[in-house]
Amino acid sequence: MTFGEKLRAEREKASISQEKLAAKVGLTRNSIVNYERGSSYPKTRDIYFKLAEIFNVNVNYFLTDDEAFITEAAERYGHKGALEAKAILQEAAAVFAGGELSEEDMLGFIHDMQEIYFKATDRAREKYTPKKHRKSNELSEQE
Repeated sequence: MTFGEKLRAEREKASISQEKLAAKVGLTRNSIVNYERGSSYPKTRDIYFKLAEIFNVNVNYFLTDDEAFITEAAERYGHKGALEAKAILQEAAAVFAGGELSEEDMLGFIHDMQEIYFKATDRAREKYTPKKHRKSNELSEQE
Protein backbone atom coordinates (compact mmCIF):
# COMPACT_ATOMS: atom_id res chain seq x y z
CA MET A 1 0.00 0.00 0.00
CA THR A 2 1.26 3.46 -0.85
CA PHE A 3 1.29 6.40 1.52
CA GLY A 4 -1.74 7.90 -0.23
CA GLU A 5 -3.73 4.68 0.02
CA LYS A 6 -2.89 4.33 3.71
CA LEU A 7 -3.84 7.94 4.38
CA ARG A 8 -7.19 7.59 2.61
CA ALA A 9 -7.95 4.32 4.42
CA GLU A 10 -7.18 5.81 7.84
CA ARG A 11 -9.14 8.98 7.08
CA GLU A 12 -12.19 7.05 5.91
CA LYS A 13 -11.95 4.61 8.84
CA ALA A 14 -12.00 7.60 11.20
CA SER A 15 -14.84 9.23 9.21
CA ILE A 16 -12.88 12.48 8.82
CA SER A 17 -13.36 14.65 5.75
CA GLN A 18 -10.39 15.87 3.76
CA GLU A 19 -11.18 19.42 4.89
CA LYS A 20 -11.19 18.51 8.59
CA LEU A 21 -7.99 16.50 8.28
CA ALA A 22 -6.30 19.36 6.44
CA ALA A 23 -7.31 21.78 9.20
CA LYS A 24 -5.99 19.44 11.93
CA VAL A 25 -2.63 19.08 10.19
CA GLY A 26 -2.38 22.72 9.12
CA LEU A 27 -2.58 22.06 5.38
CA THR A 28 -4.96 22.80 2.56
CA ARG A 29 -7.57 20.34 1.33
CA ASN A 30 -5.68 20.20 -1.97
CA SER A 31 -2.61 18.87 -0.14
CA ILE A 32 -4.63 16.00 1.32
CA VAL A 33 -6.21 15.29 -2.08
CA ASN A 34 -2.76 15.22 -3.73
CA TYR A 35 -1.36 12.94 -1.02
CA GLU A 36 -4.23 10.51 -1.44
CA ARG A 37 -3.85 10.52 -5.23
CA GLY A 38 -0.13 9.85 -4.90
CA SER A 39 0.77 12.97 -6.88
CA SER A 40 2.67 14.52 -3.97
CA TYR A 41 4.14 13.67 -0.59
CA PRO A 42 4.53 15.68 2.61
CA LYS A 43 7.43 18.10 2.37
CA THR A 44 8.57 17.52 5.94
CA ARG A 45 8.66 14.56 8.28
CA ASP A 46 6.74 16.62 10.80
CA ILE A 47 3.60 16.15 8.69
CA TYR A 48 4.02 12.38 8.84
CA PHE A 49 4.28 12.60 12.63
CA LYS A 50 1.13 14.76 12.86
CA LEU A 51 -0.82 12.31 10.70
CA ALA A 52 0.37 9.35 12.77
CA GLU A 53 -0.70 11.13 15.94
CA ILE A 54 -4.14 12.01 14.55
CA PHE A 55 -4.81 8.41 13.51
CA ASN A 56 -3.04 6.88 16.51
CA VAL A 57 -0.65 4.79 14.39
CA ASN A 58 3.11 4.41 14.38
CA VAL A 59 4.74 6.91 12.03
CA ASN A 60 6.48 4.03 10.26
CA TYR A 61 3.08 2.90 9.03
CA PHE A 62 2.97 5.97 6.79
CA LEU A 63 6.69 6.43 6.20
CA THR A 64 8.06 3.64 4.00
CA ASP A 65 11.66 3.71 2.79
CA ASP A 66 10.59 5.22 -0.53
CA GLU A 67 8.55 7.98 1.08
CA ALA A 68 11.36 8.68 3.55
CA PHE A 69 13.81 9.09 0.66
CA ILE A 70 11.46 11.38 -1.27
CA THR A 71 10.71 13.46 1.82
CA GLU A 72 14.37 13.84 2.75
CA ALA A 73 15.20 14.87 -0.81
CA ALA A 74 12.37 17.42 -0.72
CA GLU A 75 13.53 18.80 2.64
CA ARG A 76 17.11 19.15 1.41
CA TYR A 77 16.63 20.21 -2.21
CA GLY A 78 13.01 21.31 -2.62
CA HIS A 79 10.54 20.21 -5.26
CA LYS A 80 13.29 19.38 -7.75
CA GLY A 81 14.88 17.03 -5.22
CA ALA A 82 11.59 15.21 -4.70
CA LEU A 83 11.20 14.76 -8.45
CA GLU A 84 14.76 13.47 -8.76
CA ALA A 85 14.19 11.02 -5.90
CA LYS A 86 11.03 9.69 -7.54
CA ALA A 87 12.91 9.25 -10.82
CA ILE A 88 15.69 7.30 -9.08
CA LEU A 89 13.14 4.99 -7.46
CA GLN A 90 11.37 4.42 -10.79
CA GLU A 91 14.65 3.63 -12.53
CA ALA A 92 15.66 1.24 -9.75
CA ALA A 93 12.30 -0.53 -10.04
CA ALA A 94 12.90 -0.94 -13.77
CA VAL A 95 16.33 -2.46 -13.11
CA PHE A 96 14.76 -5.10 -10.87
CA ALA A 97 11.82 -5.92 -13.12
CA GLY A 98 13.44 -9.25 -14.04
CA GLY A 99 13.50 -10.39 -10.41
CA GLU A 100 17.08 -11.71 -10.45
CA LEU A 101 18.14 -10.34 -7.02
CA SER A 102 16.95 -11.24 -3.55
CA GLU A 103 14.79 -8.74 -1.68
CA GLU A 104 17.72 -8.00 0.67
CA ASP A 105 20.09 -7.28 -2.23
CA MET A 106 17.52 -5.02 -3.92
CA LEU A 107 17.00 -3.02 -0.73
CA GLY A 108 20.76 -2.72 -0.27
CA PHE A 109 21.17 -1.45 -3.82
CA ILE A 110 18.39 1.11 -3.43
CA HIS A 111 19.82 2.29 -0.10
CA ASP A 112 23.26 2.71 -1.69
CA MET A 113 21.74 4.65 -4.61
CA GLN A 114 20.02 6.99 -2.16
CA GLU A 115 23.30 7.66 -0.35
CA ILE A 116 25.07 8.28 -3.66
CA TYR A 117 22.33 10.72 -4.70
CA PHE A 118 22.64 12.77 -1.50
CA LYS A 119 26.45 12.84 -1.60
CA ALA A 120 26.57 13.77 -5.29
CA THR A 121 23.93 16.48 -4.94
CA ASP A 122 25.63 18.00 -1.89
CA ARG A 123 28.99 17.92 -3.67
CA ALA A 124 27.52 19.56 -6.78
CA ARG A 125 25.90 22.29 -4.69
CA GLU A 126 29.19 23.01 -2.97
CA LYS A 127 31.07 23.10 -6.23
CA TYR A 128 28.63 25.15 -8.29
CA THR A 129 27.12 27.51 -5.72
CA PRO A 130 28.87 30.89 -5.96
CA LYS A 131 31.01 31.70 -2.93
CA LYS A 132 28.94 34.76 -1.99
CA HIS A 133 25.84 32.53 -1.69
CA ARG A 134 27.68 29.75 0.12
CA LYS A 135 28.64 32.06 2.96
CA SER A 136 25.08 33.27 3.46
CA ASN A 137 23.78 29.67 3.31
CA GLU A 138 26.35 28.54 5.88
CA LEU A 139 25.39 31.36 8.24
CA SER A 140 21.67 30.61 7.98
CA GLU A 141 22.30 26.88 8.57
CA GLN A 142 24.30 27.65 11.73
CA GLU A 143 21.46 29.69 13.27
